Amino acid sequence: MKAFIQKLPKAELHLHIEGSLEPELMLKLAARNKITLRFSSIDEIRKAYHFHDLQSFLDIYYEGASVLITEEDFYDLTWAYLEKCKEDNIVHTEIFFDPQTHTDRGISMETVILGISRALVDGKAKLSITSKLILCFLRHLSEESAFQTLEAALPYLSHLHGVGLDSSELGHPPEKFARVFAKAIGLGLYPVAHAGEEGPPDYIWEALNLLNVKRIDHGVRCLEDKELVKVLAERRIPLTVCPLSNIKLCVFKKMEEHNLKTLLEHDLVVTLNSDDPAYFGGYLNENFIQTQKALNLSVKQLKTLAQNSFEASLLSESEKQTWIKKIEDLPL
Repeated sequence: MKAFIQKLPKAELHLHIEGSLEPELMLKLAARNKITLRFSSIDEIRKAYHFHDLQSFLDIYYEGASVLITEEDFYDLTWAYLEKCKEDNIVHTEIFFDPQTHTDRGISMETVILGISRALVDGKAKLSITSKLILCFLRHLSEESAFQTLEAALPYLSHLHGVGLDSSELGHPPEKFARVFAKAIGLGLYPVAHAGEEGPPDYIWEALNLLNVKRIDHGVRCLEDKELVKVLAERRIPLTVCPLSNIKLCVFKKMEEHNLKTLLEHDLVVTLNSDDPAYFGGYLNENFIQTQKALNLSVKQLKTLAQNSFEASLLSESEKQTWIKKIEDLPL
């Protein structure tokens, strides 16, 4: 199964680029930028990667991001992830970034977007990996801050393909951002949002009906609402599910209890993703391997997950069908 997973072409649709910051690179960038961290070694950083919920993860996530200062830092961060993509046979990736995490520290929007984008251009030229870039609003911040972020991104709109919503879910329902999402959609950005991870199914309904999203990030709690499951299936609304993340953040106690297989059995467009792989114990292939083992996924189900990743992507219809056909024809 590991060999089959390795040769499966994949698209990754739920990846926070700041969440791919490995301890080694964190220390390197801290030294380069003369930043003092509370960690003095790689082992100390890894020991800090023990979370009991989303908020405890976010605390260290934002601390780690403090080492990202220059355009070169954002390039190096993105390039390191693209090299992991090459290892895992990810041929297309749609990357989230959180500009407010950086602009609130005085880092310019230009620095962030141009650093990431330059790496993505090189990724296509040197590694044959296609990509899209999705700007996310931090939901624990205000609507006003989201509007300011969107305004600051306008000069770089040609680099952006989508708009998303992430960070602390509980207490920050999607409806809070309905107006800014409407503006972003009007600018031609594809709308997605985190919903139904720690938050209830109602948040998924709000993301669909108030934010008009085309894709739900996480969405694992949809099974608590039969009507919602029916709507998601009928409308082919993709779910970007992140199993290792869900275990690390205690959404499920162990992988054997994860509902991914049940989601597939309800004919939902489920995709497999790594979320924040430096923090959650594995990149995309590791998510495939551990999920397959724990849930006893069949080869057909693995193919479906890979095909769904292309169906749910922002690639052109012809590009989607090319990859879907390649997966269908893939020998065991």
